[in-house]
Amino acid sequence: MNSIEHQLEYESRGPLLVSFAAADSGIWKIDRVTPVIGETLPTATHLTMLEGKQSQSVANTTWTLRGVTSDVRYTNRHEIGELKERQQGLGRSEATRAALIPIRKTAAWWSLAQDERRAIFEEQSHHIAVGLAHLPAIARRLHHGRDLSEPFDFLTWFEYAPEHSRDFEDLVTQLRATREWQYVDREVDIRLSRV
Repeated sequence: MNSIEHQLEYESRGPLLVSFAAADSGIWKIDRVTPVIGETLPTATHLTMLEGKQSQSVANTTWTLRGVTSDVRYTNRHEIGELKERQQGLGRSEATRAALIPIRKTAAWWSLAQDERRAIFEEQSHHIAVGLAHLPAIARRLHHGRDLSEPFDFLTWFEYAPEHSRDFEDLVTQLRATREWQYVDREVDIRLSRV
């Protein structure tokens, strides 16, 4: 199921709780953890993404980050259609590289009205347009942590084939150069490869 199909299923089933558990073993090998803004996370060697009921039974981890899928935000009907048409699903056999990028935004961001955040997010920063330009090579799914009182507001999970590594670097470089990123006060970049 691709990310957009999952989003459409959300409307009928509700949110999906997801835990990213870092430990000494797991499905993904952690290649590096880079603090982009603010403090980093403790060192671990592997990461596993657990969904639904599995996500609640996490034990013996170095750290665990939790998020929940949610309804589409800051996206208009045309953009949803474009994403649905181009987005590939997670779990593709060729996508042996991944990135987990947790971010926290400032209080100033959250004090803005929804339309003001949308204006910064897309009209000024072109977040959706930048993402669309890198589809279908890079698959992604967004998880919200703010309402769960987690340390990060958003956990974005990306998967891609090794030959698209440069595309992924271009994607994150473009997004970090936008006005939207002026509202980020903590970001950690975790790169992984499938075991």
